[in-house]
This record gives sequence, structure tokens and C-alpha cells, in this order.
Amino acid sequence: MIRSSEELVKRYNETKGKILNRAGLETNGRKEVLVCGVAGCKSLKSDTLVERLREAISDNGLDIEVKETGCFGFCEKGPIVKVMPEDIFYSQVNPKDINEIVESHLVKGEVYKKKLYINPETKKAIETTKEIPFYKKQVKIALRNCGFINAESIDEYIGAGGYQALAKALEMTPQEVIEVIKESGLRGRGGGGFPTGIKWQFARNNESQTKYIICNADEGDPGAFMDRSILEGDPHSVIEAMAIGAYAIGANFGYVYVRAEYPQAVERLELAIEKAKREGLLGKDILATGFNFDLEIRLGAGAFVCGEETALIASIEGERGMPRTKPPFPASKGLWGAPTIINNVETFAVIPEIIKKGSEWFKGIGTKKSSGTKVFALVGKVKNTGLIEVPMGITLREIIYDIGGGMLKGRKFKAVLTGGPSGGCLTEEHLDEIVDFDRLKELGSMMGSGGMIVLDDKNCMVDIAKFYIDFMVEESCGKCTPCREGTIQMYNILNNITSGKATLQDIDLLESLAESTVSTSLCGLGQTAPNPILSTLEYFKDEYIEHIEDKRCSASVCKDLINEYIITDKCTGCTICAKNCPVECISGERKEKHTINKEKCILCGDCFNRCPFDAIVTR
Repeated sequence: MIRSSEELVKRYNETKGKILNRAGLETNGRKEVLVCGVAGCKSLKSDTLVERLREAISDNGLDIEVKETGCFGFCEKGPIVKVMPEDIFYSQVNPKDINEIVESHLVKGEVYKKKLYINPETKKAIETTKEIPFYKKQVKIALRNCGFINAESIDEYIGAGGYQALAKALEMTPQEVIEVIKESGLRGRGGGGFPTGIKWQFARNNESQTKYIICNADEGDPGAFMDRSILEGDPHSVIEAMAIGAYAIGANFGYVYVRAEYPQAVERLELAIEKAKREGLLGKDILATGFNFDLEIRLGAGAFVCGEETALIASIEGERGMPRTKPPFPASKGLWGAPTIINNVETFAVIPEIIKKGSEWFKGIGTKKSSGTKVFALVGKVKNTGLIEVPMGITLREIIYDIGGGMLKGRKFKAVLTGGPSGGCLTEEHLDEIVDFDRLKELGSMMGSGGMIVLDDKNCMVDIAKFYIDFMVEESCGKCTPCREGTIQMYNILNNITSGKATLQDIDLLESLAESTVSTSLCGLGQTAPNPILSTLEYFKDEYIEHIEDKRCSASVCKDLINEYIITDKCTGCTICAKNCPVECISGERKEKHTINKEKCILCGDCFNRCPFDAIVTR
């Protein structure tokens, strides 16, 4: 048990050796093997890799530890295995590769080249993480420990400097802690971008005897997995930050509101809370300072609207998750009527580093009004999908082409959707725009919690707008009329457009409905639900007109507007379309032009999307 700051320093000195070795700062010859052990890689049998590695290492009489860590970020190349301290990066590792890796690298000391990452530009194998283009422009703060420490070990977190920020904060006054956060310029990473220090100040100024602090881990954006990865890979960073925040505002109890659909995140968070309590880092008289703080987990049932802070509070209170009118804001009157601070996972994850390194350090990263870094789930039609953390002020082009590796199959970039269902689409003309809270909003999009979906010329923007408004129809709580009825009516208009049943007047009606929903909805869900519609209308209005006037979808996505498929002279007979056709309506010999049986074809679009030669077109 750690009873004081001195004992915490002693534990740090006892445990930091392995972490330094893992960081390559000690060259004592001792090796470790790190394996991504979070949900994505586990679905690809990373558990089996760990078992095989331990067996092979034991069979060869080696004294090398195998550790499961958090997400390495480069999900496209998972499962990933790293050998430390050399930082050798093996990608897309299968159980059958294990014996070769162990025999070649761990026994003979020779890098196993067959599983190294191959740079698609130079066609050369890259050995270390720092040389891989995907990582070069990233700056890890929130993700600093993910893929680095064993998330289930509190000693490893302490060895990486964990809980030092809490000890430092408890030597400061609560107001001094808030001033550091204010001066850092940290803005909430959950979507709104409200200054974190100012929010904390509101709660601090309230003289209530009871206050609460809540971590919003109800991540519901399609394609987003930022919060999940932090909780799976570094749960103690959130616990430590919540304790710091509680001390600053005068709270003694907190909740982590997390999605029940994140079982591994919940399991690791529960374990981390248990170990923090056992070590005296949660509970009474933390580090002999007289400060008391405890926290519990509350599971969400998957309602997207519970990402809105007042709906989240209602859910914790046992009520239906529905938003309340504001003001009063939760910082004044929140959980059970008491002042309450709510920040999301990523916001909390950076706070210990700000306390340790200072506000000037954090302000030195990013832009003047958006300091620090932002974590994005980069998905869609890019070569390198995964979890990235980049400094504010980076351009969309750098993210998509330098980190993301450019478009899949050499397709033409069409748009990028930032901010998830509440965000907007940005086009090729915006690729050199910087990414920060204010600029994205000026362009008609938003930062959101960090979803970033890249689209190519085989995506229909009308269909994209319909997909997201359909999501919002399902997720609306129904409390206010503009959102409840407006989202349904917008969906109906979009459905008519994609079905060839609309008129040009419907575009004006759609835009009017969207603007009314934005201005009159009760909470952030309704106020931002029309964003994908408004941004696609602004930048891709010609596609809406094409659907209505020409009864045609040039992306060949909207089935009701597809007349027929034709294989042109570009067909090379590669057989990709025929092999993947669900109704086997494509025929032709290998290396010969193929044909489509129109009577059997169900116009699913699979062949159109898969063809690498643009040999399949519609009329």
C-alpha cells in the first residue's frame, strides 16, 4: 500500500527499470515481447499469439517476458508484435509465424524480415516503429501508454510515471490546479471544445457540500474507438485525472459512465479501480493528504443521446436518458442536484501530463486557440486505418496522405467526414486546411469526439447523408418535437431522392427542415443531427440534382437509380467480380472479358466497388 508521496517515489524507482528498458533507454540486453491485447487484435487471435510466444520462448530455454499491452494504433496491420528494447515492429502476425520470429530474432538475434512492415512507396522493409510513416507525424499524449505498458498492472503505470501528477496536485491548492488547466488552454475532447479549466472553475466556485465528477465514456459514434482504446490500454490515466479533477473542484466521489458494449474496457477499468483502492490511491486520506476520493462504474445501455451530459446524468440517476433544459448547467446543478463536472475519456487522459509538465509545455503543442493534440479514429477508404494522435494544426492532407497513406486502390479522394454523425463533409479544396476546433466549425464541420471517415469517388454523398440521419432518427430520445419529427421528415425526403421519387423543390424543403432542426432542438443531438445534410448540400448539391433530374447515382450506390451494369473493354479477366458475386451472375474465363447476366443481377454493387480497373459501369 502506498501511504505517502515518498512511498510512491520509492515504488516508482523500483518499477521504472522495465519501462526504461521498454523505451530503449537502457541497454542491458534484456528483451521483452509486446503484443497488442485489445478488442480489435483479440478478434484476430492475438491471445493465441501470446500463448504461442510463451510456449516457443520456453521451449528454447529463453528468459524473455511476453506482455499484453494496449492498442499500437496501426490497426490496419494488426495483430502487431514488438520486440523491445530494439523496437522491432512485426505486422499482421499469424500463429504460424511465431516459431520463425522466436528462432530468428530471439534465439539467433536476426530480425525476421518476412513480417516487417513494407513501405508501399519505397517497397522496402522497415524495422522500427519510429521509421514507419504512419507514426512519424504523431505526438502521443493521451495515448502515451497505449501499446507501451501492461494495462492490467498498476506497477507498470507507476513505473511509467503514473500517479506522480496526483501527488504533485495534492501539494498544490485546488485553485492552483485549476489555474494550470486554464493556462494550458485544454478544451474538452468530447466534441464541444469548451475550456476545461473554466468548467472546473464554475464547479469550484459553487459552495455546495456535495459535488461529483463524471467521466463520459459513452462513445457512440459509428467508426469511433478512441475512448475504448484508452480505457483498454491505460485505465489508470483516467482514474488519476479524475482524482485530480475531484480535488480541484472539491468533490469526493465520481462515476465512469461507460458503454456496456465495451466488455474489455469495463473489465480493465474495474481491475484498475480495485488495484488503485488496494494501493491507497483511491479511498480515504490519499497519500496522507486528508483528501478522500472514490469512484464507481455505471454501465450505459447504448443510447447515443446519453453522450449529452444532462441525459447521461439522468441515466445515472436511474431515469430515462433524456436531456434537460440548460441553464442550469451541470457545473451548478447536476447529478442529484449537486454541482457536477463531466469530461470525456481523452480529456482526462491528458490531464496528468499537463500537471507534470506544465501548462506552457501543453500550449507549445497545437494552435493558439486549440492547444495540445487530438486523437482520431481514422477509417474509411484510406490505406492505413487506425487510431492516431496528432498535434492540433496539422492539415487534413497530412492526416490522410502522410499518416493514412493515401486512398485505397488509387481511388480519387472525394470527402472526409469529421465529427461522426454530428459532423460534416469536407472536400478536396479543404485538404490543406488545418484541423482545430474553430477552423473545422467555420468550414461547416466539427471536431466531435474524433471520428474521421475518408470517402472516395465510389461513395454517394446523398446516401451518406441518409445513413447518418437514419442513425439520428433511431437515437433521438423523442423529447423535443424538432428533433423527433424533423429527423424523420429529413430521412423521408432523402429516401425519396435516393429512390428517384423527389422533385427539386424537395431540396429546398430539406434545407429548410435542417436549419429549423438546428436552431430549435433542445440538445446537441438535434442541433447537430442535420450537419451531414447541410454540408453535403453545400459541397455536393450537384449529386442531389443528378439523383432528382437524371434519376441516376453516379457512384452506383442507390439501387433504385441503377439501370444496368456493363463490363467495358477495361476488363482484364481478373475474376475478382465473379468470385465475389453473391448470386453468381458474372461469367467469363480468366484473362478474358466477362459478362453480367442482367436477369440474375440483384444490383448489389459489390462488383462495381471491388473492380480495380473501373471495368464495371452503370447507365
